[in-house]
Amino acid sequence: MASIDTRKGAVAESDTPNARPTRKNVVQQQREEFGGFSWGADCFGWLVAVGFATLLLALVAATGAAVGLTSADTADASDNATTIGIVGGVLLLVILLAAYYCGGYVAGRMARFNGPRQGLGVWLIGLVVTVALAVAGALFGAEYNVLSDLNLPRIPVGEGSLTTAGLIALAAVLLGTLLAAFAGGKAGTHFHRKVDKVGLA
Repeated sequence: MASIDTRKGAVAESDTPNARPTRKNVVQQQREEFGGFSWGADCFGWLVAVGFATLLLALVAATGAAVGLTSADTADASDNATTIGIVGGVLLLVILLAAYYCGGYVAGRMARFNGPRQGLGVWLIGLVVTVALAVAGALFGAEYNVLSDLNLPRIPVGEGSLTTAGLIALAAVLLGTLLAAFAGGKAGTHFHRKVDKVGLA
C-alpha cells in the first residue's frame, strides 16, 4: 500500500506502484557513487594527449621541411628565423591545446562523470610527469633526460626566438592546456548525459 506524505498530503512517489525514477535522481545517485577523479581514465587521457601531440608535431615538422621553412639564405637568415619562431610557437600552442582537449575528452568519456575534473586530472598528470623528468635530468645528468633521449619530433623553431618572452609563453601553455583539458572533459561526459535521457522520465 502506498504511504502518505502527511506534510504535503500527497502520495510519496517512491512508494507508489510502478513508480519510475526520474533521470535527475538516477544520475545524481550514480554521480555520488561513481563520481570524483578517475585516475585510470585520466591516465589514458594523458596518453592520448601525448600521442596526439607527437603525431601532430611530426606532421607539422615534416610539412615545414617539405616547404623549405628550415632553409634560408645568409642575408635573410635572421628575419626568417624570427618569422619561423613566431609561427612555430603559435603552432605549438595550438597543437598542445588540441592534444589536451582530446585527452580531456577521452578521460571524460571513459569516466562518465565529472568531466572537467577528469580534464584537470589529465593536465595534472602531464604536469607531474614533465616536472619529474626535468628534475631527474637536472639532478642525474643529461643521460637521464628521458624527454631528450626519446628524440620526439619538434617544430623547427630556434630556441632563442622563444626565450625572449619565455614566461609569457609558459603561462599561455599552462593556462591554455588547462582550459582545453577542462573543455574536453566536459564534452566527453556530454554523450553520457544524452544516453541517460533514454528510458527515464
